[in-house]
Parts: sequence; structure tokens; C-alpha cells
Amino acid sequence: MKTASRIGFVTAAVTLAALLGAGTSQAAEPEKSLYERLGGVFAVAAVVDHFSDAVVENPVVGKNSKNPALRKWHTQNLDRLPGLKFMRTLWVCAAAGGPFQYTPVRPGKTLLGLENAHRDLHISPAEFDEVAAELGRSLDFAKVPAREKGEVLAAFAAHKGEVTAGYVAR
Repeated sequence: MKTASRIGFVTAAVTLAALLGAGTSQAAEPEKSLYERLGGVFAVAAVVDHFSDAVVENPVVGKNSKNPALRKWHTQNLDRLPGLKFMRTLWVCAAAGGPFQYTPVRPGKTLLGLENAHRDLHISPAEFDEVAAELGRSLDFAKVPAREKGEVLAAFAAHKGEVTAGYVAR
């Protein structure tokens, strides 16, 4: 009986110590990056693939856009779409804290700068907003949780001024 009591006491003491120490003495695990919470490069690439195809078909910013530069890109330059998907995937991974480095083809003022890549497309603020809405729909299609969706859209929106610089400069 003494042994059984001692084992019960030790078990209870260990359980109590674990419960008491769980919230105080143990260091909290660091929060995962947005990149990790999105599921890594393969999950990002799947969203970018869906998004890129949807933009081509979008009536406001795709192949039937009223913007002649966007219409031309989405009808005459689709041979470049695989490369664009690759570059967009790298950009999202880098912006989300992933291990991949994005190097712009036409560097802007910042590391992830987009103004030079988009200048000749003359993207209006309304067109940018439609692309952002398409991104939101692609994130929904991939069932990205609300928190991560909001963070991705915020990161995208942070570059609105760069992407619309060519429209503003006209």
C-alpha cells in the first residue's frame, strides 16, 4: 500500500507541476511565419496558379479589359504566363517570410518593388482593386483561413502605389 500511495502521490505531483508550469515557466513556441501557416511553397504555388489563370479570364483586368495594355498582355503574351506564375510564387513566398529570394526582372525602389514591372500596364487603382478581389477569391478557393487571407491581402495592398504608379504618371 505504501508503494501504491507513493506512486499515486508522485503521479499527482507531476501532473500538478505540469499543469502549473504549462502557462508560466515554459517558453512559448515562436509563432510560425505566414509562409509556414500558408503551407509552404507548394500551397503558395497552387494559389498563384489559380489566381494567375483567373486574372487572365477576369473581364475587368484580363483578356477583355478596357485597359489596352492589360488586354494586350493577356492575349498576346500568354507564353510568358508560366514564368510570371513562377515569379509571383517567389514574390509571395518572400513577402510571407519564406526561405526563397525574389529578384525582380525590372527592379523597383524596394526589394519587392513592383513599380517598374507594372509601369507600362497603366493599372488604375480600380483595376488593382479588382486584381486584389481576384486574389481573395483564389484564397477562398484554396480554403485559406481568414487570418492568413487577411495577411496576404494586406501584403498585396501595401504595394498598390507601386503597381498603379504607371497610371498615376500618365
